[in-house]
Amino acid sequence: MNKVLWRPGEDAVRNSNLKLFIKSLDDDWDISVADFTGLHKFSVENPETFWRVVVEFADVIGDGFDGEVLINADRMPGAKFFNEASLNFAENHLKYRGDGDAIIFRGEDRVAKRLSHDDLYDAVSVFAQALRNMGVGPGDRVAGYLPNMPEAIIAMLAAVSIGAIWSSCSPDFGVQGVLDRFGQIEPKVLIACDGYYYNGKSHDSLERTAEILARLPGPQKTIIVPYTNNSPDLGAIRDGILWGDFIAGLSPQEITFARLPFNHPLYIMYSSGTTGTPKCIIHGAGGTLLKQLTEHLFHCDEKPGDRVFYFTTCGWMMWNWLVSALLSGSALLLYDGSPFYPDGNVLFDYAEQERMTLFGTSAKFIDAVKKADLAPKDSHDLSALRLMTSTGSPLAPESFDFVYDRIKPDIHLASISGGTDIMGCFVLGNPLGPVYRGEIQASALGLDVAVYDESGKRVVGEQGDLVCAKPFPSMPIGFWNDDDGAKYHAAYFEKFPGVWCHGDWAEATQSGGMIIYGRSDATLNPGGVRIGTAEIYRQVEQFDEIMEAIAIGQDWDGDTRIILFVVMRGGADLTDDLIDGIKKRIRANCTPRHVPAKIIAVADIPRTKSGKITELAVRDVVHGRDVKNSEALANPDALSHFEGLVELQEI
Repeated sequence: MNKVLWRPGEDAVRNSNLKLFIKSLDDDWDISVADFTGLHKFSVENPETFWRVVVEFADVIGDGFDGEVLINADRMPGAKFFNEASLNFAENHLKYRGDGDAIIFRGEDRVAKRLSHDDLYDAVSVFAQALRNMGVGPGDRVAGYLPNMPEAIIAMLAAVSIGAIWSSCSPDFGVQGVLDRFGQIEPKVLIACDGYYYNGKSHDSLERTAEILARLPGPQKTIIVPYTNNSPDLGAIRDGILWGDFIAGLSPQEITFARLPFNHPLYIMYSSGTTGTPKCIIHGAGGTLLKQLTEHLFHCDEKPGDRVFYFTTCGWMMWNWLVSALLSGSALLLYDGSPFYPDGNVLFDYAEQERMTLFGTSAKFIDAVKKADLAPKDSHDLSALRLMTSTGSPLAPESFDFVYDRIKPDIHLASISGGTDIMGCFVLGNPLGPVYRGEIQASALGLDVAVYDESGKRVVGEQGDLVCAKPFPSMPIGFWNDDDGAKYHAAYFEKFPGVWCHGDWAEATQSGGMIIYGRSDATLNPGGVRIGTAEIYRQVEQFDEIMEAIAIGQDWDGDTRIILFVVMRGGADLTDDLIDGIKKRIRANCTPRHVPAKIIAVADIPRTKSGKITELAVRDVVHGRDVKNSEALANPDALSHFEGLVELQEI
């Protein structure tokens, strides 16, 4: 068993939302569970009772929740939760009122905005009225092409308050990337900004927006948010209007929330799109609401007055996740721009100045802070910070050490993993339990998460496929334009019928936690032995000379061999001695099968818009295959570094 790095204090446990929930089970339902493990077991064995108690405990606003909780419980897909209930997602997010902070915004340009809960409610009220006035109603699509700014949240809540469906991309998406997404769903309204800031520079968005509109069917109105220019020229924007002009003449009033069926569409999210046109994943309001409630209230232990931050863009589901911290009465801390401009302290400056309580980021950010040799615990007052979450890619054990050594020794570090597919996590933090080095703490409440071997048998201590064996509320309604459900079924249920197979390669630990080794479709297979790429990255990225690495399997002589590409730190060379050292470390700490056949230096590594490296795209280039959708990449030019590289290296 791995080393324990943190345990919760007695007061924190006693005052946690989880303990209050466990007490309510005992007091009100005569159900006794001793701890998180017992609660999780109860939640998957008694889903009807568990989800009914969640609704009552969290004071979910809606109608018909006293009806049947779960029908078709033996079918996945096909199971339905709270089929007789109706609710409105925005109504539940706006139930906290008053002058306490709801949104705090920082941008690279040093712009700062602050909205109270009352301010947010009023802004949503006005924008919802304007949408209604132009005829937006239930089922219409409203799309945001926006930075992570208050207007994005206001527009989303306004749209869903009237039953419209929200979808978003960040403004760094290229024209084709936006068309691949919004072109499928044909939004009635497009909301965009005039520009955005990144790495100390202003980037214009209007020209790109005009090009998108020329090819995008549907928008009857394009609303432009001034951000980099107070008076942007909208001459090239079809049916364009400034945000202020769109809401002119309207004043705040009580919002008329459209309470719609539990499974009414809420969000359209997108797969990464690196293997073809992105799949449009439809999520329902009720399932998303319940999933987010359990994650924010129980796994993150958020309470009114907490200050929750996640470094994300509107093109990543963690933006949707962040917004739902409003359900707990927390304030949202938004940031737009580079996390390393002007240097790696900028987000820790924000944490100190705004008394951040939850710092959400990626494993790559933590590694970058480590490689920059920063020690935020010595340079910043992080006394308010109690929880750091990390996702996007597996968090290496050495990064666990770094957080406790250099960021904060007494912090609850929760590595989390899930996906756009479920609007949440399969595995994440447990505020009642210890943090073990290199492990994700626990399975999500209400989800029967397991690791299956190739035969479909649950295994512990062995690597296999991450699955969920029983239905859960936040399963997608389906995919857009997939009327017979064939694409949806193929995506998750083909490998193990009736069981959700997520596509992650993982290991359930003896402590009840989980280790994620990467995507199943990116696992390496030398000699028929499946290897998760994260095992190799953990070893390689400990070398100071190396900034980042990506490993692929190359078809070779009737088998597969591993090719490792590395990005060198400025001024460092990939010498024969360094190559030898890398191979020795991998051999010593993994197995001989993990050792790459070749190690090659490249200038850059391709990644998705959410910052995940994409082994599949590199594998296709190395094998001379076309990358089906390079527009899905944040830096598609990086693919050129791999073209012909195998032949040039004579491997």
